[in-house]
Amino acid sequence: MTMQLSRRDFLKSAAATSAALVVGINARGLLAAGHADSVVNPFVRIDANGFVTVIAKHFEMGQGTTTGLTTLVAEELDADWRTVKVEFAPADGEKYKNLFWGSQGTGGSSAIANSFMQYREAGAAARDLLLRAAAMEWGVDATDIVVSSGILTSGSRRGHFGQFVEQAMTLTPPQKPTLKSPQQFKLIGKVELPRKDSQGKTDGSAKFAIDLKIPGMVYAAVRRSPRFGGLLTSFDATAAKKIGGFIDAKALPNNAGIVVYAKNTWAAFQARDAIQAEWDFANAESRSTEDIIASHRELMDKPEYDSRPVKRVQAQTAIDAAARTLEVEFVFPFLAHAPMEPLNCVIEPTGNGVRFHDGCQAPGIVQGTIAQVLGLQPEQVEINTVYAGGSFGRRATPTADYQVEAALAFALLGKKIPLKLVWSREDDIRGGYYRAMALHRAKIGLDEKGKIAGWDHRIATRSIMKGTAFEGFAVKDGVDHSSIEGAEDTLYNLPGFAVGLSDFQSPITTLWWRSVGHSHTAYAMESLLDMVAHESAQDPIAMRLGLLDRADDRQNRMAGVIEAARDLAGWQKGDRRGFAAHFSFNTWVAVIADVSVNHKQVHVDKLHIAVDCGIAVNPDVIRAQMEGGAGYGLGAVLRNEITFKDGEVEQSNFPDYEPLRITDMPEVEVTIVASAAAPSGVGEPATPPTGPAVANAIFAKTGQRITQLPMTKFGFEFV
Repeated sequence: MTMQLSRRDFLKSAAATSAALVVGINARGLLAAGHADSVVNPFVRIDANGFVTVIAKHFEMGQGTTTGLTTLVAEELDADWRTVKVEFAPADGEKYKNLFWGSQGTGGSSAIANSFMQYREAGAAARDLLLRAAAMEWGVDATDIVVSSGILTSGSRRGHFGQFVEQAMTLTPPQKPTLKSPQQFKLIGKVELPRKDSQGKTDGSAKFAIDLKIPGMVYAAVRRSPRFGGLLTSFDATAAKKIGGFIDAKALPNNAGIVVYAKNTWAAFQARDAIQAEWDFANAESRSTEDIIASHRELMDKPEYDSRPVKRVQAQTAIDAAARTLEVEFVFPFLAHAPMEPLNCVIEPTGNGVRFHDGCQAPGIVQGTIAQVLGLQPEQVEINTVYAGGSFGRRATPTADYQVEAALAFALLGKKIPLKLVWSREDDIRGGYYRAMALHRAKIGLDEKGKIAGWDHRIATRSIMKGTAFEGFAVKDGVDHSSIEGAEDTLYNLPGFAVGLSDFQSPITTLWWRSVGHSHTAYAMESLLDMVAHESAQDPIAMRLGLLDRADDRQNRMAGVIEAARDLAGWQKGDRRGFAAHFSFNTWVAVIADVSVNHKQVHVDKLHIAVDCGIAVNPDVIRAQMEGGAGYGLGAVLRNEITFKDGEVEQSNFPDYEPLRITDMPEVEVTIVASAAAPSGVGEPATPPTGPAVANAIFAKTGQRITQLPMTKFGFEFV
């Protein structure tokens, strides 16, 4: 954006360099405006030089929120996309809360969905203020002013945003600003819109927590129990003291481990590994994977909670009367999140408390938890949120695990020395949080015509919500919905459908993993539907369409996305290809997979993906998330698993927990179903249906059903 200032405008701007118009939500939840140092919560800030900064309440871990939120503000403000900047919001749970959660945080594919109207209204309100300010200064009617790319024009008069900031700050913003209609959109829906994080990540100027250094800081690493639930009884740091750069070693006050201080990360890791430690395993996990699977099987025999949506006896009665039955068991392993940037953060003292520098996914959890640990008030815990190199759920634990470790280590040094805590990849894969193991057992009865008569579906898995602050709203009648989501609430009309649940108990720490419960329920459900189609000699797509009611909006949109994928791929009845569709995070995704098979060697050639996510704010970001979500899901089902031997994790790093290789990644073609509905999530919904689509394709080629993951357990080699 080129700005030409007269001498008068230059002097006026120079006198107001500290002035900036901020628009956001005040303490009463109303749109308000004021100076940059006022008490309003700014979503959009405009300085005296006319530059716009969008304050993002959701952080960026690669999913495109900085671009999406900026698009919403810039669209309604008619700002110049090239010069609009974005920065992360400070920790403030009241002002920057996730509207779906009630606390500040990013996840659940919720960023754009919950901020769509909020950020548009902030941009529209700022535009209204500037229009009125310009109208007052120029003595014209606001309706006579045109705004485009950060410039206001009326006849021969022309000025940039900054020239009207001072006047705008004296005005009251409208509580319901006029928003653009979809027909007026210039940025929302634009296919080629450069991402706001691309340049910084390309030239290295983008700051991740791993990059940050504070003068005088020490580095810390933690020696943790080799078994989940183990407690430290004693340790000997004699060998660690011989490591160059070693400073000290102390037991954490909760006996969860030993923190080692050093002058650099490598020294901290080396010294940590040299420590001799003794542990109390009385309450620790000591089983091996085979024993853990057996425990899950026992639980499935007698589900703990009443089944839903129908009672088990109803399903069983229908199955008993059926002409034929299918009975299948699925085994889904523990999975690590394995983000590329290992967990890390920096904590430093401030005059009033502490400041965290972190790729912080859940400031609402971190701020309150750390305040308790350090004896502070939440507002005394500042958080400088920076970019995160992936997460997939790992950086947002109910316990703020790695931030608490940093706070405890900081406290043991007297709360005066800045400290950087770093986990190695081995730390996280051997002792982090996992997608819980899950076992499914389904018995399906078919009538004489091959139609479903009854379906008894049982699931055993460890609850990720019970015992956390989320239990109050996530658990009902003893059932953690995240354990059965995607099965119990399927959009397909399944007669006599009963889903039962049992909770597996273990000290192994589990957590939401990309797409949460859908990561295993979609695989089971879509594999079972494919089995029904094969058993009854029906086309897999036609059969699914027959299970949907077009009069129901959600089912109609499911049918629409199935048809879009069918048309995209050119599906024909009898094709030896794989199909799966799933609804999650209020988004519909259908996938058709093409695979090549040579004996036991398999290559996934292409994925055809159709998605209905409401209004497509950033089509390029949506396509990227479909590709990334599919790739992440594919990598997991091909080779990944976390296994245990006498309670200890057997994997440690990428050589034995292998990520998706570039040679594994298939061609991906994405079609976005046009919609006028409110936008929904795209970060996770491509992950659930990808695995079963590939599994169904392998069956179509080989006749082999893959019912235990990873797929390599069935002897397949992926090339």
